[in-house]
Amino acid sequence: MRPSWDDYFMEIAEVVATRSTCLRRRVGAIIVQDKRILATGYNGAPTGLAHCGVSGCLREQLKVPSGERHELCRGLHAEQNAIIQCAVHGISMQGATIYSTTQPCVLCSKMLINAGIKKIVFQGAYPDQLSLRLLEEAGIELQSTESDNDV
Repeated sequence: MRPSWDDYFMEIAEVVATRSTCLRRRVGAIIVQDKRILATGYNGAPTGLAHCGVSGCLREQLKVPSGERHELCRGLHAEQNAIIQCAVHGISMQGATIYSTTQPCVLCSKMLINAGIKKIVFQGAYPDQLSLRLLEEAGIELQSTESDNDV
């Protein structure tokens, strides 16, 4: 039996997450348009910088709760890296769908809104209600695979 397109792309996002260098949460994301993958991203330190396994996790050291003080992290989020890959290669995301192994935070959500993403399929919840409110206000379709219902 073949997986649905949503299941297929979410499984690929899960594999992408295995490349994560974050010590706290492994996240993978892929941007898809017309059933074709445009870009992938996982969370971790910027290219050429030491991974958190080497430098240590500043958020752990400062005991920053999940969902707060995003600027106190040396890493980029998976969604940010996928958006950057599209930008580097001159690929428009207008009208595309992003699959993420975790609900986007408010910073990523604002970037996804401005990038023209129209649908977000995600697996795990994230403690960020502002993110959900902004995405709803922007008219972006949200789908959680955990409940198999739209958010």
